[in-house]
Amino acid sequence: MNATFAFVLVLVALALLFDYINGFHDAANSIATVVSTRVLSPAIAVVWAAFFNFIAFLVFGTRVAKAIGDGVRMDLIASDLRLYVLLAALLGAIIWNLITWWLGLPTSSSHALLGGYAGAGIAAYRGFHGLLKTDVWVRTLKFIVLSPLIGMVLGFTLMVLVYWLFRHSSPSRVDRIFRRGQLLSAAAFSLGHGGNDAQKTMGIITAVLAAGGLIAYGPNGGLPAIPIWVVLTAHAAIGLGTLSGGWRIVRTMGTRITKLKPVGGFCAETGAALTLAYVTLTGVPVSTTHTITGAIVGVGATRRLSAVKWGVAGRIVWAWVLTIPIAGSIAAVTFLLIELIYKLAR
Repeated sequence: MNATFAFVLVLVALALLFDYINGFHDAANSIATVVSTRVLSPAIAVVWAAFFNFIAFLVFGTRVAKAIGDGVRMDLIASDLRLYVLLAALLGAIIWNLITWWLGLPTSSSHALLGGYAGAGIAAYRGFHGLLKTDVWVRTLKFIVLSPLIGMVLGFTLMVLVYWLFRHSSPSRVDRIFRRGQLLSAAAFSLGHGGNDAQKTMGIITAVLAAGGLIAYGPNGGLPAIPIWVVLTAHAAIGLGTLSGGWRIVRTMGTRITKLKPVGGFCAETGAALTLAYVTLTGVPVSTTHTITGAIVGVGATRRLSAVKWGVAGRIVWAWVLTIPIAGSIAAVTFLLIELIYKLAR
């Protein structure tokens, strides 16, 4: 086994670790509402979510993985540094994810990975002109704003529609119906979560394989086809991560933003699931965290604006804003340290 192949194996393992951390960091997105409304116990909820995380590869393609892998022109970076760029990118994303998990902040693993990828690439290239693919980044940055807004509008609209349709029903009947409905909405959201988030790891692993010379780059340094074993292992890793929970963030998502009943949980999850299905099928890497948070806020706002704890929501938004630059900065500093060690060792 040569050194490059061994390094590739280490990076693949690290990417899967990121995927696993993504799963337990974002488990709250999938299960917070169904747990806070007491439709499912935490243990059963994570199994339910993990199952649908895994089978998402049967529903969604690999367009998001392609967008992630194509976000940085790796062919512009010296070939002997490409694997170190990917190492620094993963470390930047993992470190930021662990910091925000510890603080109980539901930030975006997707944007942490993109920020890390860009930060390490810019440090290696000593600039960004021509390195970052504009179309990928414009779509990603646009949906940082759009995904929570779409989730909010859909959550609000679905809640208003349900109120109107069940206006003559007793609260107990509505509660019974939507306790069952939440099983479907939680499954749909978990499917979208697995479909969008697992693909980000697929993109990085495929980029690692290309940088290590095990598969060829596509045109203009683009990503080649995603190997099927990469698809399966990425979905397995995020599913196992979800099984591990993420209880600090569950509390923030499920109770601190607004109090939810089963009907509200159903509308929030359904609104977020519809948003994720659209963006995943069109190849946009978005934050499942942003999407479900927006939907929860939309549902809470149907009661009254004061039902939403805007101070908590504002703290979450600040974490969203800081994710890409901080993860990118961590990755850039990490790359520069790795590069220094690499040069001293030669």
